[in-house]
Amino acid sequence: MPQGQPLTVPDDGLTTRERRNRPLLMVHTGDGKGKSTAAFGLAIRAWNQGWNIGVFQFVKSAKWRIGEQTVLERLGRLHDETGEGGPVEWHKMGAGWSWSRKAGGEEDHAAEAAEGWAEVKRRLADETHDLLVLDEFTYPMQWGWVDVDDVVETLANRPGRQYVVVTGRRADPRLVEVSDLVTEMTKLKHPMDAGQKGQRGIEW
Repeated sequence: MPQGQPLTVPDDGLTTRERRNRPLLMVHTGDGKGKSTAAFGLAIRAWNQGWNIGVFQFVKSAKWRIGEQTVLERLGRLHDETGEGGPVEWHKMGAGWSWSRKAGGEEDHAAEAAEGWAEVKRRLADETHDLLVLDEFTYPMQWGWVDVDDVVETLANRPGRQYVVVTGRRADPRLVEVSDLVTEMTKLKHPMDAGQKGQRGIEW
């Protein structure tokens, strides 16, 4: 795509503007670092455009607060105070979803994932958010906590102008097939290969 120009223009009856503004289903997958980071960077750009942002973290513990959460929540408060940017909601699985206020445990993860997906479906139907980040959502799909066919059908047929990005390793081929933008992060080298643990400011 030299200079951002598409190599082909489909004969789909859409104008350039209509085609350009079609909402995307995006997937960040692969074994390399940066899948979630890229999704949260996308969320910051979307906030700058005034979009309504909804982040749903499906695996990370609610006790682990990553840097991007702090930044995006502060941007959400800035919107509430000044009207700049867009509203932001951040929800985590692991100690009960924030809307349920119900403490969970290790044995409850499958039920919590199903509850989280049900809430995402409701919000998609209501067109609550302009951008939904479903962070590490490929894992509940792999582990059978949510029905893959239901996920694929719901995301592919979501109403209105809603952008969705799904992150996590080993994205299901059915999800890849219906997605508009799929990026595979490939690991070439990582400090963990040399026994080095994650670093403040790099991993969180």
